[in-house]
Amino acid sequence: MLNDARWTAFTPKLITVLGEGYTFDRFKRDAIAGLTVAIVALPLAMALGIGSGASPDKGLITAVVAGFLISALGGSRAQVGGPTGAFVVVVFNVIAQHGYDGLLLATLVAGFILIVAGYAKLGALVKFIPHPVVTGFTAGIAVIIASGEVKDFLGLSIDKVPADFLPKWQAYFGALGSIHATTLAIGVGSLLLIIGLRKVAPRVPGFLVAIVVASLAVALLHLPVETIGSRFPHIPAGLPAPALPSISLAKFQAILPSAFTIAFLAGIEALLSAVVADGMIGSRHRSNQELVGQGVANIASALFGGLPATGAIARTATNIRAGALTPIAGMLHALFLLLFILFATSLMAFVPMAALAAILFMVSWGMSEHQRFIGLLRMPNGDRAVLLLTFGLTVLVDLTMAIAVGVTLASLLFMMRMSETVQIDAGGAPEGDEGEDIHQRDALPAGVEVFRIDGPVFFGIANELLDTLRRMGQTPKVIILRMRRVPLLDASGTTTIAEIVHRSGAAGAQIILSGVQPQPLAMLDRVRLGRDGAGVIHAESFPEALRIAASIVNATNAAPTALN
Repeated sequence: MLNDARWTAFTPKLITVLGEGYTFDRFKRDAIAGLTVAIVALPLAMALGIGSGASPDKGLITAVVAGFLISALGGSRAQVGGPTGAFVVVVFNVIAQHGYDGLLLATLVAGFILIVAGYAKLGALVKFIPHPVVTGFTAGIAVIIASGEVKDFLGLSIDKVPADFLPKWQAYFGALGSIHATTLAIGVGSLLLIIGLRKVAPRVPGFLVAIVVASLAVALLHLPVETIGSRFPHIPAGLPAPALPSISLAKFQAILPSAFTIAFLAGIEALLSAVVADGMIGSRHRSNQELVGQGVANIASALFGGLPATGAIARTATNIRAGALTPIAGMLHALFLLLFILFATSLMAFVPMAALAAILFMVSWGMSEHQRFIGLLRMPNGDRAVLLLTFGLTVLVDLTMAIAVGVTLASLLFMMRMSETVQIDAGGAPEGDEGEDIHQRDALPAGVEVFRIDGPVFFGIANELLDTLRRMGQTPKVIILRMRRVPLLDASGTTTIAEIVHRSGAAGAQIILSGVQPQPLAMLDRVRLGRDGAGVIHAESFPEALRIAASIVNATNAAPTALN
């Protein structure tokens, strides 16, 4: 049974879907979704190739090769992969520092890192990313995607749109006088058509209908608007033969930090995209297999001369909105892109960029999860700060920085809240604890102090424990630490217990640990303070600890000394 569970955890979702039975009706829905995503992904792939400091064909190669393998080998039912905006800055810097061969080698190595991470079961770590971080990140991505489409939607005359958010909007406002009326009409018409079809005929693929209608209008009426053909007149056909990039020890050492950056960003974005997909379709992805699939896809992309790839939140959301049911939709999206490259360049040329912008506006709105965002704003100040900080950093600074800072802040907030739940009480416990009613301070033998700890003892609470004991004033002959309610002891807590034992011993006091649980006991064993350790006495229960303490007090007449 355990072997079956392990096998399932590393089984691509495609195999699971085919095992459930794949009907022609499912194929039709996947094909429509795949075609819709391909139409959206085509200009994105080319634009991301250019923005990364490479060329349009590099982005297309990545979308075809990596996009096919991410869907075929990944752990999500609806994940669509390819080049993404998150990689633009990273890829541009790697090419600038190490050349395109250096990028290929870094992508190849990143692929192997992702495979190792998957089989090391590191994919489960995404479960520990809090909702405010995920929501802030996805909402930020939605704003970035929508912001990137304003020029095409309005037909603004801007030679080069800045990459950063604020300069980009400064350029937009500065060019408002150049709004192209026909382009705006195509964009608004496509947007209204999609919204209308969702309300009156939700099963009709609104994205696809909008693209077809807009393209026919441009072709038949000879409308003077920017299209795929006018923006990218020379699209290379076919895929290059696979080949290994130039490899040397010096180059490997030089690109290794970049490889880890690519792997980290690919893994995080892919898993977040899979989480978003799960929320939209009510499924559950296999995080470790997703990392393995991402790794294989990046290796293949590098061999074919492509860019780094990961799960694309916008394209995945488009895929789901268009009706995708299985990973075959993502595989078909890659095949449609390949067919477009080989045979349909002339037809692609009529697709207006404004219609594609309208589609991405709708995708961004769906990704924004505005209701959840507003709901999280009603949460306590700490959660609200995590949400807004992650959102702000995603939009204004950097995706990786946003995730790192958001998770760090959320972790610190969690630890602060955990430390507030831990109680260190001097004396006894309330009636009924451990079946005794003799735990009040006035019932303790002379020269005995008792401290009860409720909650995990970790680095956030360790110093408070030590400070509590320091405030005792005169050192008793015996100190009982009641630890039955301590479920966890980390390295800092263990060190604190060891320091208490050392200081108490130097002051002539004996430490008795009462009711230590298995995990804390295992940690204490590591510092020789377990049941066989010297300098500390273990008692199974508090009554037993009291009996031991009484015998120690009766056997010694040592005067108490101050605990330093």
